[in-house]
Amino acid sequence: MPLIRFAYILFLMGLVIPSVSGQVLEEVNPPENIKSVIFKGPTEDQFPVIQLGESMTLEFDDLLANEQDYYYKIIHCDYDWTPSQLLKSQYLSGADNQRIIDYENSYTTLQPYSNYRLSIPNENVRLTVSGNFVLEIYNSYGDLQFSRRFVVYQNAVSVAGTVKRSRDFNFINTKQVVQFNINTAGFNVVNPKKEVKVAIIQNHQWPTALYNIKPQFTIGTELVYKYNEETSFFGGNEYLNFDTKDLRSPTFAISRIEMRDVYHHYLFTNEYRFDQEYTYFPDINGDFVVRTLQGEDVSREAEYSKVHFSLPYTDLIGLDDVYVIGKFNNYALTDENKMVFNEETGKFESTLLMKQGFYNYKYVIQREDGSIEPNLVSGNFHFTENNYLILVYYRDFGDMYDSIIGIGSVNSQNISN
Repeated sequence: MPLIRFAYILFLMGLVIPSVSGQVLEEVNPPENIKSVIFKGPTEDQFPVIQLGESMTLEFDDLLANEQDYYYKIIHCDYDWTPSQLLKSQYLSGADNQRIIDYENSYTTLQPYSNYRLSIPNENVRLTVSGNFVLEIYNSYGDLQFSRRFVVYQNAVSVAGTVKRSRDFNFINTKQVVQFNINTAGFNVVNPKKEVKVAIIQNHQWPTALYNIKPQFTIGTELVYKYNEETSFFGGNEYLNFDTKDLRSPTFAISRIEMRDVYHHYLFTNEYRFDQEYTYFPDINGDFVVRTLQGEDVSREAEYSKVHFSLPYTDLIGLDDVYVIGKFNNYALTDENKMVFNEETGKFESTLLMKQGFYNYKYVIQREDGSIEPNLVSGNFHFTENNYLILVYYRDFGDMYDSIIGIGSVNSQNISN
């Protein structure tokens, strides 16, 4: 059999990955008919960080509500999110490229939808190695609909850390610094500066991740990362929020409710907070939770409503673009969540179709040159409560992939000088 034909057959069977060497696999966001993508492991955070063998679940709604078929594929990646050299048979037991068979249609909702659910591991596939992964969802025509990153780790090393204020007087009131130690006792590390890599992520958002930070020094079996600038993050501010669990009753953030084709929830106009004093208000760091008082099964009984956002115009924004973002849209800057200036009201306005629940959100600015100002509207404060995830990667000489040998988590709530 000719080699090319043999390789093509393997590709159709999903046993090899097409050549995308060097191509960083970013998360692809879904088309407008797919909403409420929920992807989580054993914790409440919608950011699967699972120990090898643990379960994770993906859930999403298709507003076309025609029960169309969706398929999933799993890709193993290296530290830099390029596909690893592993064959699928080396990181999967069983086979992916399977149809998602767990789905139900919505029940007594004004906006019909089909709710899909996928659990991994399942009877068809399980993961056999640690590292970075990308879960891809395809339609029946083979078109990629969306993708999400997740990580699998093994508990081989321990991580302990803390959050400090910046020692740079220019950022002492606006930045937070993550300092941590990795204890490798019981795990053989010969050359830590070459074999060990870390990634530090703020509030489970991949675009915030800091990479390629080497240990500052070692003490016995401990790798010490006691940097200031290299591991610093702008603090941002607590997220804004609203709750639509009760369709008919306005909450503190909702000014009025109208019933048309679906319910319309008008939020109070938000203010700029960059020039205000920091005020602690508990948030869930950009996340959202689907919930409803109008039914018991939130996956298929929660309604969709149109939520109206507004923000006053200011010369600080000028002709730049304003977006409403949160985990609900994976922090993406798209035409759908881009705000439009209303000359009559003098405000930026946006309307988004969202499932009932509790939502965190914020406003970000995209300058004319394409640069992003994530905290221009909300401001930066060192007091802000943020969560930091530390991923520890390992690759020995001759290894074919980057494994994850430990994780750590620190919170800025107890920030110190």
